[in-house]
Amino acid sequence: MSLEDRDDARSQAASAGPWGAPAPEPAGQPPQPGPATSKRCRHFFSAAFFALMVLVVGARAYQDLSRPEAWAYWKDLYFSSDMTSSRLADTGLDRSGRRRAALAINGTIGAAAASWFRDRLDEAHLAAGDIVLMSSPGGDLNQAIIIGEIIRSRRLATAVGVAAPSGHIRPSYCASACVLAFAGGTTRLGVEGSMLGVHRFVALTPGRDPVAETQRTAGMVLNYLTRMGVSSSVAEAMSATSDVRWLGAREAAAMSLVTDPARRP
Repeated sequence: MSLEDRDDARSQAASAGPWGAPAPEPAGQPPQPGPATSKRCRHFFSAAFFALMVLVVGARAYQDLSRPEAWAYWKDLYFSSDMTSSRLADTGLDRSGRRRAALAINGTIGAAAASWFRDRLDEAHLAAGDIVLMSSPGGDLNQAIIIGEIIRSRRLATAVGVAAPSGHIRPSYCASACVLAFAGGTTRLGVEGSMLGVHRFVALTPGRDPVAETQRTAGMVLNYLTRMGVSSSVAEAMSATSDVRWLGAREAAAMSLVTDPARRP
């Protein structure tokens, strides 16, 4: 090697630094992704997975909520319940003079009435033997049965009436599905002047035989009333007419629908 060649080599080594020039990448090998590239890929796949899950869940929710009964349930539970309630410190309906608190409920039994009722009971802090005071034209059959089951599980009494601004109880009415909720009381108080209205329940489920569905509903109602200690004559009175048949407190007592004789409010 000539002197000039040696000087050129030394000059190149000096410009590369003390460790010399970096080793070149092997030919034909693609560059390896750095940490920033890997992080962007993970974010992309996470976002894509999240979007896919939103689409799947959203489609299922739309399918569920597109049913009329589903919309009715959410409306009744979260937006505008058809029922109202108030707590009474004493109803004055106990002949022994015991103060019995009550939860007075009024209005149509909606698609989410049982959940609404359970929440109102929790807020009212009623004790066993206290009263659920009802005034309703009826409504959802299944929700009424669940309300009756809740009343029975908490060992509450039932009565038909409304609370006047003075705090006194005035007569009222409880018809159709409301009668099933009333039947849940461990004691069912009669209030002079109040009425219970019964009629035949007709089931209209799209795509199903209406006769078979009505028979199934009648069997369910009879089974429920029997468990609540109500005479089968009430179910017979329901089946006998499509119009409302009004029962006074004394007639309802003869059918074991009212278990504590009528008293004046």
